[in-house]
Amino acid sequence: MISQQQGQKQQVKILPYQIFLLNFYFLNTLELEQKIKTELDENPFLEQSSEPEPLTDSSKDAVKDYQDYDEFMYEDIPDYKSDYQNYFGSADVPNVALKSYVNFKDEAKEQLHLLDISEDEKTKSEYIIDLLSNDGLMDKPLDEVADIMSFNYKTMINPEDVQHLLSIIQTLDPIGIGACSIQECLLIQLKAMNTKRPDVKCALKLIGEHYADITHRQFEKIQKALNIDEEELKIVLNLIGTLKFHPAAEGASHYDVKNTIIPDFIISRDGDKLNVDLCGNKSNSVSVNHSLYDQLASQINKKDKAAKQYVVGKLQSAQWFINAIKQREDTMLRIMHCLVEFQYDYFMEGDIRLLKPMVLRNIADLTGFDISTISRITSNKYAETHFGQLALKNLFSEGIVNKKGEMISNKVIQSIIEEAITQEDTKHSYTDGELANILSSRGYNIARRTVAKYREQMDIPIAQVRMFRS
Repeated sequence: MISQQQGQKQQVKILPYQIFLLNFYFLNTLELEQKIKTELDENPFLEQSSEPEPLTDSSKDAVKDYQDYDEFMYEDIPDYKSDYQNYFGSADVPNVALKSYVNFKDEAKEQLHLLDISEDEKTKSEYIIDLLSNDGLMDKPLDEVADIMSFNYKTMINPEDVQHLLSIIQTLDPIGIGACSIQECLLIQLKAMNTKRPDVKCALKLIGEHYADITHRQFEKIQKALNIDEEELKIVLNLIGTLKFHPAAEGASHYDVKNTIIPDFIISRDGDKLNVDLCGNKSNSVSVNHSLYDQLASQINKKDKAAKQYVVGKLQSAQWFINAIKQREDTMLRIMHCLVEFQYDYFMEGDIRLLKPMVLRNIADLTGFDISTISRITSNKYAETHFGQLALKNLFSEGIVNKKGEMISNKVIQSIIEEAITQEDTKHSYTDGELANILSSRGYNIARRTVAKYREQMDIPIAQVRMFRS
């Protein structure tokens, strides 16, 4: 029997424009420029507003060193000093010829094309390789990587899909690339060895099942669990000490290429005032070509609905695109002004000790934006300041209370731990307890376990392993 029923239900719907805008929040300056270039190529109603800057008089009147190409090629005296400027600081230019530098990410991508996998897997694996940190580890949560890739490819990608692609990447060189932690990086290297060797087999069990025990120096517990004596444990720790904790750290070139990150914000200091500007106003670089629309609209036959729908759709897409850029820039400026106001003392001096504890919720409450919006705007974004470039995500940190009862950022504690370990005698590396005592002497009453947690967050191994690696 056919019947009708009426009911109510709540359902959240995201409008196409909102999805379009969320994509923009993820983009940094370089990605936005590429997106604009793509849209200019695909949408006839978008046009570039800005014109190329004309050559200055000094450029026109510059003295030519060579009259023609033959004369240029005849000059056989290499100018190493000028050739190296894109690779070295002015004070660090070496007196030897520049050797070829190949990034480990480029090498990994070349190896991908030799694998028997689908083109889709190759493309997405290359994208994940670009997301790896400079030391070759995947330092982002897999669900965050899945979200980023879902927005980029406009299709749903699950963390399980990301894990599958990482398992492909982990078969490449340098060994350990794509590992999600130091523990996984060590396991990948051990599995590549002869696992029948007693020391390798024991090391696999130690890292795989008792990693927390070794980080907390529970050596007696480890000996009992693995049924080995102190001498055998020392042999296993010596083996672990020969492994790489970061896949690309030891394979990097001795000379580093200059940082080519283009900042998204420029924060300048003017007396007691901090000025916040975007690195280029992209909303003014594109505009809608209304004259072309009017011309095409007048020529389209009224009965040709498909052509009319195409023209109207492209015009609407162009307007959406420009509005999305403007809204992105407005949102970025509002959030950045709030960040600068919240961390005023830090931005004035550039001293990490002045950094206040701050989480996404603090900025969300001040700006009225959703936490997810704050997260997208601050993700993969950089600011140029008078004390150097700064990743916005590094501004967020939890707070702890010092001996004076003041709330301070845990970034301060991490910086002191890193400084102490950098200056330690490698033959007598500081234990977590000794690091806690150093912090206590500076007015920070931090438990040993908390020190161990911060050390692990910075990917610094325990004292025993650091001593073996020296």
